[in-house]
Amino acid sequence: MTIRTILVDDEKLATQGLMLRLEKFPDVEVIDTCSNGREAIRKIKTEKPDLVFLDIQMPGFDGFSVVKGVMEIEPPLFVFVTAYQEHAVRAFEANAVNYLMKPVEEDKLADTLERVRVRLAEKRSAEEAEKLKTVLAEVAPDAVEAVPDEGEAAGRYEKLINIKDRGQIFRVDVDSIERIEAAGDYMCIYTADNSLILRETMKDLERRLDPRVFQRVHRSWIVNLNQVRQVKPHTNGECFLVLDSGADVKVSRSYRDVVARFVH
Repeated sequence: MTIRTILVDDEKLATQGLMLRLEKFPDVEVIDTCSNGREAIRKIKTEKPDLVFLDIQMPGFDGFSVVKGVMEIEPPLFVFVTAYQEHAVRAFEANAVNYLMKPVEEDKLADTLERVRVRLAEKRSAEEAEKLKTVLAEVAPDAVEAVPDEGEAAGRYEKLINIKDRGQIFRVDVDSIERIEAAGDYMCIYTADNSLILRETMKDLERRLDPRVFQRVHRSWIVNLNQVRQVKPHTNGECFLVLDSGADVKVSRSYRDVVARFVH
Protein backbone atom coordinates (compact mmCIF):
# COMPACT_ATOMS: atom_id res chain seq x y z
CA MET A 1 0.00 0.00 0.00
CA THR A 2 1.48 3.32 -1.11
CA ILE A 3 0.58 6.37 0.99
CA ARG A 4 0.18 9.26 -1.46
CA THR A 5 1.23 12.35 0.46
CA ILE A 6 1.19 16.14 0.11
CA LEU A 7 3.33 18.46 2.25
CA VAL A 8 1.95 21.92 3.08
CA ASP A 9 4.25 24.50 4.69
CA ASP A 10 5.21 28.08 3.86
CA GLU A 11 8.76 27.43 5.14
CA LYS A 12 10.78 25.86 2.34
CA LEU A 13 13.46 24.47 4.66
CA ALA A 14 10.84 22.77 6.85
CA THR A 15 9.33 21.12 3.76
CA GLN A 16 12.73 19.92 2.56
CA GLY A 17 13.61 18.57 6.00
CA LEU A 18 10.36 16.61 6.30
CA MET A 19 10.76 15.26 2.78
CA LEU A 20 14.24 13.94 3.64
CA ARG A 21 12.91 12.17 6.73
CA LEU A 22 10.05 10.64 4.74
CA GLU A 23 12.50 9.10 2.25
CA LYS A 24 13.26 6.45 4.88
CA PHE A 25 9.71 5.11 4.55
CA PRO A 26 9.36 3.27 1.23
CA ASP A 27 5.56 3.15 1.36
CA VAL A 28 5.30 6.97 1.49
CA GLU A 29 5.19 8.79 -1.85
CA VAL A 30 5.32 12.60 -1.73
CA ILE A 31 3.25 13.58 -4.78
CA ASP A 32 3.30 17.35 -4.27
CA THR A 33 4.19 20.25 -1.98
CA CYS A 34 2.31 23.51 -1.30
CA SER A 35 3.44 26.76 0.27
CA ASN A 36 0.06 28.21 1.25
CA GLY A 37 -3.42 27.16 2.27
CA ARG A 38 -5.26 28.23 -0.87
CA GLU A 39 -2.92 26.20 -3.07
CA ALA A 40 -3.25 23.26 -0.67
CA ILE A 41 -7.06 23.19 -0.93
CA ARG A 42 -6.86 23.19 -4.73
CA LYS A 43 -4.28 20.39 -4.92
CA ILE A 44 -5.99 18.22 -2.30
CA LYS A 45 -9.23 18.39 -4.27
CA THR A 46 -7.42 17.66 -7.55
CA GLU A 47 -4.93 15.00 -6.51
CA LYS A 48 -6.91 13.33 -3.69
CA PRO A 49 -3.93 12.26 -1.54
CA ASP A 50 -4.16 9.72 1.27
CA LEU A 51 -2.25 11.92 3.72
CA VAL A 52 -1.41 15.61 4.17
CA PHE A 53 1.30 16.96 6.48
CA LEU A 54 -0.09 20.41 7.24
CA ASP A 55 1.51 23.44 8.86
CA ILE A 56 -0.92 25.45 10.98
CA GLN A 57 0.35 29.01 10.84
CA MET A 58 0.57 30.18 7.22
CA PRO A 59 -0.22 33.48 5.49
CA GLY A 60 -3.83 33.72 4.35
CA PHE A 61 -5.57 30.39 4.93
CA ASP A 62 -4.16 28.62 8.01
CA GLY A 63 -4.07 24.86 8.46
CA PHE A 64 -7.51 24.65 10.07
CA SER A 65 -8.98 26.62 7.16
CA VAL A 66 -7.48 24.06 4.77
CA VAL A 67 -9.25 21.23 6.63
CA LYS A 68 -12.56 23.09 6.46
CA GLY A 69 -11.97 23.87 2.79
CA VAL A 70 -11.85 20.22 1.72
CA MET A 71 -14.78 18.89 3.75
CA GLU A 72 -16.99 18.84 0.66
CA ILE A 73 -14.93 15.92 -0.71
CA GLU A 74 -13.75 12.73 0.97
CA PRO A 75 -10.91 14.32 2.99
CA PRO A 76 -7.44 12.81 3.38
CA LEU A 77 -5.84 12.07 6.72
CA PHE A 78 -4.13 15.09 8.26
CA VAL A 79 -1.00 15.34 10.39
CA PHE A 80 -0.42 18.85 11.75
CA VAL A 81 3.20 20.03 11.88
CA THR A 82 3.87 23.26 13.77
CA ALA A 83 6.21 25.11 16.07
CA TYR A 84 3.39 26.10 18.42
CA GLN A 85 2.20 23.73 21.13
CA GLU A 86 -0.95 25.74 21.90
CA HIS A 87 -2.69 24.48 18.74
CA ALA A 88 -2.66 20.84 19.87
CA VAL A 89 -6.21 20.71 21.23
CA ARG A 90 -7.72 22.18 18.07
CA ALA A 91 -5.66 19.79 15.97
CA PHE A 92 -7.17 16.75 17.64
CA GLU A 93 -10.62 18.30 17.53
CA ALA A 94 -10.08 18.41 13.76
CA ASN A 95 -9.54 14.62 13.93
CA ALA A 96 -5.88 14.83 13.00
CA VAL A 97 -3.91 11.59 13.07
CA ASN A 98 -1.22 13.32 15.09
CA TYR A 99 0.35 16.65 16.00
CA LEU A 100 4.10 16.98 15.44
CA MET A 101 6.35 19.74 16.72
CA LYS A 102 9.07 21.23 14.52
CA PRO A 103 11.72 20.04 13.98
CA VAL A 104 10.07 16.64 13.49
CA GLU A 105 11.71 13.83 15.45
CA GLU A 106 12.26 10.59 13.52
CA ASP A 107 10.78 8.25 16.15
CA LYS A 108 7.63 10.37 16.42
CA LEU A 109 7.35 10.47 12.64
CA ALA A 110 7.62 6.66 12.51
CA ASP A 111 4.92 6.33 15.17
CA THR A 112 2.69 8.75 13.27
CA LEU A 113 3.04 6.83 10.01
CA GLU A 114 2.10 3.62 11.77
CA ARG A 115 -1.09 5.32 12.97
CA VAL A 116 -1.70 6.46 9.40
CA ARG A 117 -1.36 2.90 8.08
CA VAL A 118 -3.90 1.65 10.61
CA ARG A 119 -6.37 4.44 9.82
CA LEU A 120 -6.04 3.88 6.06
CA ALA A 121 -6.53 0.13 6.45
CA GLU A 122 -9.69 0.72 8.48
CA LYS A 123 -10.95 3.26 5.94
CA ARG A 124 -10.32 0.98 2.97
CA SER A 125 -11.93 -1.95 4.76
CA ALA A 126 -15.09 0.11 5.24
CA GLU A 127 -15.03 1.18 1.58
CA GLU A 128 -14.65 -2.43 0.46
CA ALA A 129 -17.61 -3.42 2.62
CA GLU A 130 -19.74 -0.82 0.85
CA LYS A 131 -18.59 -2.17 -2.53
CA LEU A 132 -19.64 -5.64 -1.44
CA LYS A 133 -23.10 -4.39 -0.48
CA THR A 134 -23.45 -2.76 -3.90
CA VAL A 135 -22.45 -5.94 -5.71
CA LEU A 136 -24.77 -8.07 -3.58
CA ALA A 137 -27.63 -5.69 -4.30
CA GLU A 138 -27.09 -6.36 -8.02
CA VAL A 139 -26.52 -10.12 -8.08
CA ALA A 140 -28.11 -11.36 -4.84
CA PRO A 141 -30.47 -8.73 -3.41
CA ASP A 142 -31.82 -11.09 -0.74
CA ALA A 143 -28.33 -11.36 0.73
CA VAL A 144 -27.84 -7.63 1.37
CA GLU A 145 -29.63 -7.79 4.70
CA ALA A 146 -27.13 -10.41 5.84
CA VAL A 147 -24.25 -7.90 5.59
CA PRO A 148 -24.29 -5.94 8.87
CA ASP A 149 -23.31 -2.35 9.50
CA GLU A 150 -19.81 -1.92 10.91
CA GLY A 151 -20.96 -1.13 14.43
CA GLU A 152 -23.24 -4.14 14.54
CA ALA A 153 -20.55 -6.44 13.18
CA ALA A 154 -18.00 -5.36 15.79
CA GLY A 155 -19.74 -7.26 18.58
CA ARG A 156 -21.60 -9.89 16.64
CA TYR A 157 -18.85 -12.01 15.11
CA GLU A 158 -16.12 -14.14 16.66
CA LYS A 159 -12.62 -12.76 17.21
CA LEU A 160 -11.19 -16.06 18.51
CA ILE A 161 -12.23 -19.61 17.73
CA ASN A 162 -11.40 -22.53 20.02
CA ILE A 163 -10.44 -25.62 18.01
CA LYS A 164 -9.90 -29.03 19.60
CA ASP A 165 -7.48 -30.92 17.40
CA ARG A 166 -5.21 -33.90 18.13
CA GLY A 167 -6.09 -33.80 21.81
CA GLN A 168 -5.20 -30.13 22.23
CA ILE A 169 -7.26 -26.93 22.30
CA PHE A 170 -6.00 -24.16 20.04
CA ARG A 171 -7.21 -20.55 20.36
CA VAL A 172 -7.10 -19.21 16.81
CA ASP A 173 -7.26 -15.49 16.02
CA VAL A 174 -9.94 -15.22 13.34
CA ASP A 175 -7.96 -12.58 11.42
CA SER A 176 -5.13 -15.10 11.00
CA ILE A 177 -7.36 -17.58 9.16
CA GLU A 178 -6.54 -17.59 5.45
CA ARG A 179 -9.06 -20.10 4.10
CA ILE A 180 -11.47 -22.79 5.27
CA GLU A 181 -12.23 -26.07 3.49
CA ALA A 182 -15.31 -28.19 4.11
CA ALA A 183 -15.11 -31.97 4.43
CA GLY A 184 -18.52 -33.24 5.48
CA ASP A 185 -19.15 -32.22 9.09
CA TYR A 186 -15.53 -31.16 9.49
CA MET A 187 -13.75 -27.93 8.56
CA CYS A 188 -10.05 -27.65 7.77
CA ILE A 189 -8.89 -24.25 9.04
CA TYR A 190 -5.77 -22.92 7.33
CA THR A 191 -3.59 -20.17 8.81
CA ALA A 192 -0.19 -18.99 7.59
CA ASP A 193 1.66 -21.57 9.68
CA ASN A 194 -0.85 -24.25 10.63
CA SER A 195 -3.86 -26.33 9.59
CA LEU A 196 -6.43 -27.52 12.12
CA ILE A 197 -9.55 -29.68 11.99
CA LEU A 198 -12.78 -28.27 13.45
CA ARG A 199 -15.87 -30.43 13.85
CA GLU A 200 -18.56 -28.07 12.61
CA THR A 201 -20.63 -27.59 9.45
CA MET A 202 -19.84 -24.90 6.90
CA LYS A 203 -23.24 -23.29 7.46
CA ASP A 204 -22.73 -23.01 11.25
CA LEU A 205 -19.20 -21.66 10.88
CA GLU A 206 -20.34 -19.02 8.38
CA ARG A 207 -22.72 -17.61 11.00
CA ARG A 208 -19.76 -17.03 13.35
CA LEU A 209 -17.58 -15.15 10.83
CA ASP A 210 -17.85 -11.56 9.61
CA PRO A 211 -19.20 -11.76 6.01
CA ARG A 212 -17.38 -8.53 5.14
CA VAL A 213 -14.13 -10.47 5.56
CA PHE A 214 -14.94 -14.17 5.10
CA GLN A 215 -16.66 -14.92 1.81
CA ARG A 216 -18.00 -18.24 0.52
CA VAL A 217 -16.43 -18.74 -2.92
CA HIS A 218 -17.35 -22.38 -3.51
CA ARG A 219 -19.56 -24.93 -1.83
CA SER A 220 -16.40 -26.26 -0.15
CA TRP A 221 -14.40 -23.08 0.46
CA ILE A 222 -14.52 -19.87 2.51
CA VAL A 223 -11.77 -17.28 1.94
CA ASN A 224 -10.45 -14.38 4.03
CA LEU A 225 -10.77 -11.54 1.49
CA ASN A 226 -8.09 -9.51 3.31
CA GLN A 227 -5.58 -12.13 2.20
CA VAL A 228 -6.46 -12.14 -1.50
CA ARG A 229 -3.75 -10.64 -3.68
CA GLN A 230 -4.77 -11.68 -7.21
CA VAL A 231 -7.70 -12.96 -9.27
CA LYS A 232 -6.83 -15.36 -12.13
CA PRO A 233 -9.47 -16.11 -14.77
CA HIS A 234 -10.12 -19.79 -15.53
CA THR A 235 -12.26 -21.71 -18.00
CA ASN A 236 -16.06 -21.97 -18.02
CA GLY A 237 -16.56 -18.69 -16.17
CA GLU A 238 -14.62 -19.82 -13.11
CA CYS A 239 -11.59 -18.09 -11.60
CA PHE A 240 -8.93 -18.61 -8.95
CA LEU A 241 -8.09 -16.38 -6.00
CA VAL A 242 -4.37 -16.24 -5.21
CA LEU A 243 -3.81 -15.71 -1.48
CA ASP A 244 -0.88 -14.07 0.32
CA SER A 245 0.55 -17.52 1.11
CA GLY A 246 0.56 -18.39 -2.61
CA ALA A 247 -2.32 -20.85 -2.27
CA ASP A 248 -4.94 -20.94 -5.06
CA VAL A 249 -8.65 -21.29 -4.30
CA LYS A 250 -11.16 -21.92 -7.10
CA VAL A 251 -14.19 -19.64 -7.26
CA SER A 252 -17.16 -21.47 -8.75
CA ARG A 253 -19.37 -19.78 -11.32
CA SER A 254 -22.21 -19.18 -8.86
CA TYR A 255 -19.93 -17.06 -6.62
CA ARG A 256 -17.63 -15.55 -9.27
CA ASP A 257 -19.48 -12.27 -9.86
CA VAL A 258 -19.76 -11.42 -6.17
CA VAL A 259 -16.21 -12.24 -5.13
CA ALA A 260 -14.14 -11.37 -8.21
CA ARG A 261 -15.75 -7.95 -8.57
CA PHE A 262 -15.41 -7.23 -4.87
CA VAL A 263 -11.69 -7.96 -4.57
CA HIS A 264 -10.72 -5.95 -7.68
